[in-house]
Amino acid sequence: MRVVGDVHGDLTAFEHAVATERFIIQLGDLVDHGPDSAGTLRLMLDLIDDERGLFILGNHDRKLGRALQGRRLRRDPPLEETIAQLSGPVQAGLRERAREAIAVAPAWIVHGKLIFVHGGFHTAMMHEAPPSGLGPMNPLLSRALFGETTGRMQPDGYPERRLRWIDHIPADHVVYCGHDRRSTDGRPWIRDGRNGGRAIFTDLGAGKGGHLAWIDIDV
Repeated sequence: MRVVGDVHGDLTAFEHAVATERFIIQLGDLVDHGPDSAGTLRLMLDLIDDERGLFILGNHDRKLGRALQGRRLRRDPPLEETIAQLSGPVQAGLRERAREAIAVAPAWIVHGKLIFVHGGFHTAMMHEAPPSGLGPMNPLLSRALFGETTGRMQPDGYPERRLRWIDHIPADHVVYCGHDRRSTDGRPWIRDGRNGGRAIFTDLGAGKGGHLAWIDIDV
């Protein structure tokens, strides 16, 4: 399989990432910020239809799904641009396909000793099925989408996060996640926890001036 990090509307990079015979697992945040969120959604949905891939629910995907349900959300320029790209009768089919896919996208997947999640891991994910992505928020879904937060805000306006959850990854298990751009050298950011588990952060800033990361895994 090929694990692909946050795309954020960078369709050209995503096209390169999926040009493979491997099964695609995309780690969420398909949309917002980049130039072609509509095209990125269409490509991902085509992969799903062809049984060549799936995507993990990201916080931006959930936000889009709720907007497509008609929910009133606070002002968000990147989301508004994505909605504009999906507007008009020509895009009606894509809007409905996207809403349906987001509604059933898993918030995490456990495959043997591999865990795929957008924001952050919790040990409960090892034995609990993910809830509906467009249903009510709960602590486990919040961890999956946003990681572990302190309740404080950073100067840039984003929540302050901590990474204590890495120490709770079971021995010999690997968590592939995105959400936070932590790498400073253009490669996925890897951290090992006290219990012998490992976290691999794949967000390298695609759609935000960085580039798209992907990692090939033989299973």
